[in-house]
This record gives sequence, C-alpha cells and structure tokens, in this order.
Amino acid sequence: MKISAIEAYGIACVEPNDNNRTRYTTIVKVQTDEGVTGWGEGITMWPESTHAVVTLIEKGFKDLLIGEDPLQTEKLWHKMRSHVWWYGVGGLASFAISALDMALWDIKGRALGLPLYQLMGGLVREKLPAIASIHGKYATHEENVGEIASYIDEGYQGVKIGFGKKGQAILGRDEAHDLEFVRRVRERIGYEKMFIIDIGNGIRWEMPHAIRMARAYEENRVLWLEEPFHPDRMDDYRELRQKTNIWIGSGEREWHLEGYRRLLESGTVDVFGIDPARAEGITGFLKIRELIGSKGKIFNAHAWSTGITTAASLHLSVSSPHCLLLELKPLANPMQHELTVPSITHRDGWVFASEAPGLGVEVDESALRKYRLT
Repeated sequence: MKISAIEAYGIACVEPNDNNRTRYTTIVKVQTDEGVTGWGEGITMWPESTHAVVTLIEKGFKDLLIGEDPLQTEKLWHKMRSHVWWYGVGGLASFAISALDMALWDIKGRALGLPLYQLMGGLVREKLPAIASIHGKYATHEENVGEIASYIDEGYQGVKIGFGKKGQAILGRDEAHDLEFVRRVRERIGYEKMFIIDIGNGIRWEMPHAIRMARAYEENRVLWLEEPFHPDRMDDYRELRQKTNIWIGSGEREWHLEGYRRLLESGTVDVFGIDPARAEGITGFLKIRELIGSKGKIFNAHAWSTGITTAASLHLSVSSPHCLLLELKPLANPMQHELTVPSITHRDGWVFASEAPGLGVEVDESALRKYRLT
C-alpha cells in the first residue's frame, strides 16, 4: 500500500460553545492506492495560521509522503520531523505533522480492520466519565450556574468551565464574585460531581490572588485548576505548587515531547493537557503519554475542536490507565455534528470508544466543502 494523494482543507465554523465565535482548523485527507482513506486535524485556531498550514502540507509534506507506505507511522513521523528542522519543530510545523500523523493512524486502523485503541495496547478503560466542557458566558450567577446544572441534569458527570472567555461573564476577575460562583455551583450540583476551573489566557492573575483562589477552590473540591498563569510564568507555577495542594493542570499549549519533559521536570503540574492535533499527532501523544505515565501523573486530552480530534483523544484516553475523564462540547455544533459521523457523545454520563476501524468516524465531505475557508 502506498500514499497516493494528500489534500488539506482550512475550515471556519461558528462555535455555539464559544459564544458563537468563529473557530478555525485544518483538516487533512490522505488517500492510498488501495482505496483506503484517512483523516486528521491540526487545530490551527486562526485564519492566518490555517492558511499557512494548508500551504505547508500542500507544498511541502505532500511531496515528502506521496509513494510512502502509510502503515509505517513511526518512520514517517520521524521523516516529517526531520524535514522541518530548519523552520522549527513546534508551531505551524507541529500542526501539519499532527494532522498528517493522525490521518496515517486512521489509515492503519482501517487497513487492519481495527479500532485505534487496539493498536495502542487495547482497552484499559471500557468507558470514561463525560465532562461538559464550557466557556462561562452569562452576566449573572443564576444563568451560569443554571447552565452547569442543566448539563448535570442531562447526565454529564461533571463540568469544566473556562474563565475569561468571550461573552458577558466576568469570571476570573473578582475574588468575591468568583467565590460566590463556586459556592453556588457546589450548592446546586453537590460535591460528588466533578468540577474543573480553567483560567486560560483570558485572565492575568498575580501570585497572592492565585494562592487565595487556589486554596478556596480546593476547599470547594475543585478537581483541578487549569492554567492559572501563562505557561511562560514557570516561577509562579513553582510557587503556587509549593504553597497550595490543589491539582494544577497545564500543558495544552506545549508542542512536543521535549516540551512536556521540561514541564514534567519542573514539578509544577499534576494534570497534563495534551492535544493530539497540536502535539505532533497520535505518535507524539503516545510518546508524551508514556513519559507522563512513567512518573505516575495524569493526562487529559484537549479535544475541543472537531469530531476527528475528539475521536483520536478518546482512543488515546481509553487505552491508558493515566486518564480520568473525557471532555465533550455539550451544545450541538458544526465541528462535532456536521463534519463527522457519528457524533461522539455520552451515554448515561459515559463515553465509549467506537469499535469501528481507525478513528471510528467518517467525514462528511459536503460539510467540509460548506465550511471550507477560502
């Protein structure tokens, strides 16, 4: 079997789970001379980076991979990495490698008639708790807490909420306001449900405030506090880790194994976010997963894009003992419910991996054309 064709598509979709913000990503289609097709994704996020990664794939990686055996995923992963040594491992190159590597794994699974988790060692967990991953967007506590409660009532086993996002919420900026919000959430959903807070890049916390909030969140059994600082503020991460006991999550903005090794060695992170559409695909994710697992740490797949990345994240998660849950977007959206079939959702609060070969999802090419970035 040989790779016979590669196509890259920039996509632009309005995302209801992000206050109807337009989000961008890059989808790649890899075909073989035996009629097997694989799909992958690089979460390029912005229009300019999406256009750039499409160019990298169409004008560079395409010629590099045509004629190669797609089942040789490790060999081709190293070949792609070697190819980009001049213009950088990380950044745009990592998006391109991620998309292509994911598509090659999809081909491998389809060709062998196996779901990807079987190629990763088999199921370690038959199912994972489904967590509704949302962005705070309403002006009042009543509305934001009501939204969270509606997802718990729907069957989700927990909620992760992003502070400082687009919309009317002012979460993450005022101490008393945030503490009242967390108190009301716990009052409404109880303490048995998982509750995660993601500060992300929309908020800048200074250390005294961060320490107070982390301690208060721990008292309210917040499972982990994600990205309380920008990733460059490593000294602040160290101090927060020394002065608090709450789990700290970070890593989703890392690019590769080397970056995760530095993060692990810093001793600042308990839950490592990994994005297979950013961190050099499934091959890169597996290497990072092994490193983190060897130290007894937890990872969480950053699957907040299309159903392609969600499918890859699910296979990577159920085949490891070092993952606790899977995040899902709770509102119907084009990236999850039009581009890929079937939609990945929960059943009675649990997410099960597909037994279909490869990623287990098909791409609707009419939707791909509908949302193509021109």
